[in-house]
Amino acid sequence: MPDALSPRHLASRLAQIALVLVVGGLLLATLPGLGDVRERFADARPGWVALALALEVGSVVSFIVVFRGVFCIKMPWGFSAQVGLSEQAANVLLPAGGAGGLALGAWALNRAGMSAGHIARRSVAFFLITSSTNFVVAVVAGLGLVTGVLPGTGNLALAAVPAGLAVIVIASVLLLPRILPEKPAADDDVMVDPATATRLARLRFRLAHTGATVAEGVGDAGALLRSGRPSVIGGAAGYLICDMAALIAAFHAFGHAPAVGDFLMAYVIGQLGGLVPLPGGVGGTDGGLVAALALYGTPLASATAAVLAYRAFQLGLPALAGTVAFGRLRQTLQRDSRAAAGCEPMAAPVRVSTTAAAAARELVA
Repeated sequence: MPDALSPRHLASRLAQIALVLVVGGLLLATLPGLGDVRERFADARPGWVALALALEVGSVVSFIVVFRGVFCIKMPWGFSAQVGLSEQAANVLLPAGGAGGLALGAWALNRAGMSAGHIARRSVAFFLITSSTNFVVAVVAGLGLVTGVLPGTGNLALAAVPAGLAVIVIASVLLLPRILPEKPAADDDVMVDPATATRLARLRFRLAHTGATVAEGVGDAGALLRSGRPSVIGGAAGYLICDMAALIAAFHAFGHAPAVGDFLMAYVIGQLGGLVPLPGGVGGTDGGLVAALALYGTPLASATAAVLAYRAFQLGLPALAGTVAFGRLRQTLQRDSRAAAGCEPMAAPVRVSTTAAAAARELVA
């Protein structure tokens, strides 16, 4: 087990985040200038708070559903839940901008008998599928604000620029399989004796192999989406929609939610703060969401109260449930080292030359 995924290391990270939250709560309760935020918390509506918690549970469950749908629908639900929850805990506890969860999932699936090649491809596909929903929302929200279909600010730049950038990102990802090379044939100098191979030869082989794996992952993501597999489509949609709805419920708990168009755009921009390599994005995501909501016209006190409550659920649920699940996962792997072996043989890598219908049939089979 990688040291970063050891129970001792994860427990230490959990304690650090708990300390940060406690200190943040004390500062919120005592610092001058935050009276409006404290009043929002004092006037909280318990029903909306409970709904925000329930919706965040729905987001956590949806993550497990899409995880199983992308990697292998033959995996037992119990094992899928253990890995999915553990991944979410790692994303919260490890300062890796989301890469910690992918690393833990890859380690667990490989220990459970899944091939390394399939894990690499589907990790790329999983990341793209769960991330692409944010970019799609940015495009939809931008178009809605520009055309007036969605209510919000009249600033065209705040609507058009993020939407345009999202379109560029989506187009760039779709072009990757056409730009990146096919997986290289084994390099004799590298494969026969890696120790004596030149550094340049090893680097060239690894870069080509990585590029081909990314291209295959992009192809797999497209084929999975085109196949219409309910667990992939529904899971990815539920993961995002439930999370957004939890933040909306938090707004209603402490006041009123902003206009739909402004909220959607602020949400996807603010979540970019989670890319900052901090445990759970603490500070990055919170600050990003509050700043983005304020930029789109939400009162600062309302945005701060809603985001803090929402983030307490968004961080606390995966951290606690995932830590317990990780302990169960280690026991499962000790009892059964072939928990995911039933997924073999896996579908062949999907390349651009494969037609959409054929790709879908391969993945469903």
